[in-house]
Amino acid sequence: MVKKWEIVESKNRFYCDGRCLTGRDIGIFIFALILITITSGLFFGFDCPYLAHRLSPAIPVFAAIIFLSVICFIVRTACSDPGILPRATSDEVLYLERSNITSGPNSVALPGRTIEVQMYTGHVIQLKFCSTCKIFRPPRVSHCSLCDACIANFDHHCPWVGNCVGLRNYRYFYLFLFSLSILCIYILVFNVINIILRAQDKPSFADAIRETPATVVEALICFFSIWSVVGLWGYHTYLICRSVTTNEDIKDTWSSSRRGVTMKNPFSKGNPCLNCFAALCGPLPPSFLDLRATVTPDNNNFIHMVPTQMTNSNNTNETSRYHLDEHDRVNNYQVYSTVDYPYSDRQQQQQQQQQYPPCDYV
Repeated sequence: MVKKWEIVESKNRFYCDGRCLTGRDIGIFIFALILITITSGLFFGFDCPYLAHRLSPAIPVFAAIIFLSVICFIVRTACSDPGILPRATSDEVLYLERSNITSGPNSVALPGRTIEVQMYTGHVIQLKFCSTCKIFRPPRVSHCSLCDACIANFDHHCPWVGNCVGLRNYRYFYLFLFSLSILCIYILVFNVINIILRAQDKPSFADAIRETPATVVEALICFFSIWSVVGLWGYHTYLICRSVTTNEDIKDTWSSSRRGVTMKNPFSKGNPCLNCFAALCGPLPPSFLDLRATVTPDNNNFIHMVPTQMTNSNNTNETSRYHLDEHDRVNNYQVYSTVDYPYSDRQQQQQQQQQYPPCDYV
């Protein structure tokens, strides 16, 4: 028996027994952490003692709070499951190949297939087949080639956090940009104040700069970083108010006309404040991958998932399996499971069932 994270097919790295994951390439993420830490360390070591003495001891306190917020949000973004969808099992792929969708006389190969689904809002959306994950990608799902996985509410793959930004970590990415913008502005402003105060006690402005060269280094780093950081935060604020992802904005998904009808965004609440509240304060769905669940592969290439401490009213062990031929249905927010039957009864179950129930991620 192994843990689910040990057999997940993706390019992600897993740590702490599957409790956190990152992308394959985390070099830029480590560089970002070092740059933020060094810049803040120089501020605490060379500017804060003087500013706390001349102005207020609250200056380093607020700087520490902002710095810790930046570190917490960037680590949470980098080490969280962005919303990876499980890949189809061999039996699911076999069902799709044998289903009526592909058995018509004019059928095409699965990688070229699309199906149309109607959302509860009345919008009809085409779902494309992912040739890697072997699933029809739900709305707002896109396959990331760097992580080699389909990501729910895919926004983009951010090299600075070394991970995809999606359904389950977007709010932390936004808060990271917000707190980093405040930190850059905070340090830059007090760098200027520090030099001005020192210049008042020195015969020239150059003497004040020579007295604290670290302040100049901090100011240069923050000055060149502030434009991209604040600009990116403003751009994502604009996207949140419209309830649009970066991927959708680049592709102009909800503004282009299709079949002569302009597509309206079905995910927008119709109000920027409501969109912001839903994106930043709404409930987060659980991970689609139960990475710490104990699994055992059987002889039929199934993955038998054994959740801990789950029993039904008859004290029968309850298990969940990611198959279309069982009673599980996985969607964006819930996993419905019922009591699993022994593998010895698998053939009898298949004879009793006429077809697999549809997989519903919408």
